[in-house]
Amino acid sequence: MAIRVLLVDDQPLLRTGFRMILEAEEDLAVVGEAGDGLQALDQVRALQPDVVLMDIRMPRMDGVEATRQITGPGRDGPAKVLVLTTFDLDEYVVEALRAGASGFLLKDAPAAELVQAIRVVAGGEAMLAPSITRRLLDKYAGHLPSGEDSVPDMIASLTEREVEVLKLVARGLSNAEIAADLFVSETTVKTHVGHVLTKLGLRDRVQAAVYAYESGLVRPGAGQ
Repeated sequence: MAIRVLLVDDQPLLRTGFRMILEAEEDLAVVGEAGDGLQALDQVRALQPDVVLMDIRMPRMDGVEATRQITGPGRDGPAKVLVLTTFDLDEYVVEALRAGASGFLLKDAPAAELVQAIRVVAGGEAMLAPSITRRLLDKYAGHLPSGEDSVPDMIASLTEREVEVLKLVARGLSNAEIAADLFVSETTVKTHVGHVLTKLGLRDRVQAAVYAYESGLVRPGAGQ
């Protein structure tokens, strides 16, 4: 079945461009469009998309609040949110990730990258390049714990290996890269990541990365 995509952007021309790109793919189907966050909420309820391509800065309701309502408790469907931004260090991106977005993409990204990002997010993974993960979290270092504060008790529920995996996720490594780093199979890594998400009550590896920095487990700019 085709991946159902909802386009949310306050610029009609951009929505048209995205639609042309996505509808050229056999496994993608654009089921609707919205010009702001409020319209997006209505469309999500009515159309039940798999992925919402969400702009950040829009009138009436911005993409952060819309993302929070779409992915938060009591949500109406399984929609994943892929945030669109003009700048790779948009001040709202971290807030969108905290709100439940599965990743973000630049509006000027190549068409192939946009298509792949939607497929990745629809499959339950997170779309956030390692270099972008580090730059984003380093930029917000002043708003995150220094690492000298005590680590939350929830971290204590993780095994030593799960903590290792969480640190590597926070550095932006993929499952394959983590497997190579720890000399284990990729399947084993997926199992560990799943346990980490369950124990910490997180939705995906993007939220896990943000949590690792916010909790002080990993220090912004540090190698570990």
